[in-house]
Amino acid sequence: MARRQLIQRNAASVASLPAPVGGWNARDSLANMDETDAVTLENFFPTVSSVVLRGGYETWATGLGGQVETLMHYAGATTNRLFAAATAPNAIYDVTTQGAVGAAVVSSLSNARWEYTNFTTAAGNFLYAVNGVDSPLLYNGSTWTAITGVSSPAITGVTTTTLSNVTLFKNRLWFIQKDTLKAWYLPTSSAGGVAQVLDLSSVAKSGGVLVDLDTWTIDAGYGVDDNLVFVTSEGEVIVYRGTDPSSAATWALAGIWKLGAPIGNRCMLKYAGDLLVLTYDGLMPLAQSLQSSRLDPRVALSNKIQGAITAATVNYGSSFGWQIVYSAKNTAVWVNVPVATGQQEQYAMNTITTSWCKFKGWSAFCWETFNENPYFGSAGVVNKAWDDGYADGAANIAGTCLQAFNYFGSRGVKKYFTRARPSLFTNGQPQIQLGMNIDFDTMDTSAALSYSGSAFGSWGSGLWDSMLWGSDLQITNSWQGITGIGYCGALQLKSASSGLQIEWAATDVVFQTGWAGV
Repeated sequence: MARRQLIQRNAASVASLPAPVGGWNARDSLANMDETDAVTLENFFPTVSSVVLRGGYETWATGLGGQVETLMHYAGATTNRLFAAATAPNAIYDVTTQGAVGAAVVSSLSNARWEYTNFTTAAGNFLYAVNGVDSPLLYNGSTWTAITGVSSPAITGVTTTTLSNVTLFKNRLWFIQKDTLKAWYLPTSSAGGVAQVLDLSSVAKSGGVLVDLDTWTIDAGYGVDDNLVFVTSEGEVIVYRGTDPSSAATWALAGIWKLGAPIGNRCMLKYAGDLLVLTYDGLMPLAQSLQSSRLDPRVALSNKIQGAITAATVNYGSSFGWQIVYSAKNTAVWVNVPVATGQQEQYAMNTITTSWCKFKGWSAFCWETFNENPYFGSAGVVNKAWDDGYADGAANIAGTCLQAFNYFGSRGVKKYFTRARPSLFTNGQPQIQLGMNIDFDTMDTSAALSYSGSAFGSWGSGLWDSMLWGSDLQITNSWQGITGIGYCGALQLKSASSGLQIEWAATDVVFQTGWAGV
């Protein structure tokens, strides 16, 4: 029997798509995403009402030799300092001031992978750092001291070179002993003394070793209190409550829970009133995780990009460089992902909307916040990130987005896409390229963009006859030709720029409908 066809009018239709403020979706089916989501979102950060190009970075400190694997922030009463531990040779440098570093402040070390904490006693403000191989280091604002059993101050009762992690809990310094299930603690308000052991061998049912420890503030029904949290290599979360571990009257085991195995030794981060743990299950907020166990994957903050998290942890889980970073200034939390040496990525989340994106171009081995700004260690340098220069050193920032596939209100009807017009706010003339991917084809078939242009002039620095002049951000919404025939389409936007802000609000798309079989 002959197939009948219903011929439809080829009138042009216009649809307006919001910018992908829902962020990167690496969880849902391509056919089942919200129109505010994106299949790919690189170097564009989703905000409440628009998508913005991330800030760039500027070189902060140079001349550090090998890879910078640790950044440490000393927060004194009147002094803030930033230190970097680098390989080749393994040493620590003062990188507080921008420019070339001077001589190392501590040298002849075994590695550059340190964990640290700040603490204060009646004697002053201190930074304590350990790496599980060298003697712990104590910095008092002017002098570094290697802590041994006979130094001043000294730690006795444990071999200090085996201490691999440190935190401060209720006026006591707590340490992890490397490759064991033993934690050690000092007397209250003391940088030294006789260390006492808390052996978790009889508590950790799954065995393994202690990986990380931190404090967790929670209201357990009798008021807000701090708890001490240990995470083992097998994913057991062991929580203690109290003040004096030597007294059963003031110290108690609050509970033991099971999560996925942690990723790296920098797998925990205090975040507002919660504690984040980076595991093979994703980025887990401890409060909700311990209430739901592992039964509800939606608990993970990284739930919407779980496909990407799973792939990254499987491929690179054993690599050094995993770290959770919080930047209050930029309303962002991100996970540093060591894809390959010199090719790290960051999976970044807006802390207001919990929408995600991916950053490329920041080759970071480690992170630290200093004077409210994020800094990262790279090969031989320390860089200040997310600055207002909107350039990655001397390089352009390349932004890429593939929005969710959209049937534009007519499933089963073919469409012919002809034009698109993005509404962008910018202070210059970035290179913008649009395209339309058809019927769940996610391939990027467009050529890479290059950029060389001028930003709008700024008072006090711009030259009158050679700069473009206008207000800080100007709206641009020029039509571009696109092509594609299919049942559904996903708008692809690429940008290349240097020194320019880009804020993407929406995009208008013109298409014609074809016919549908009946």
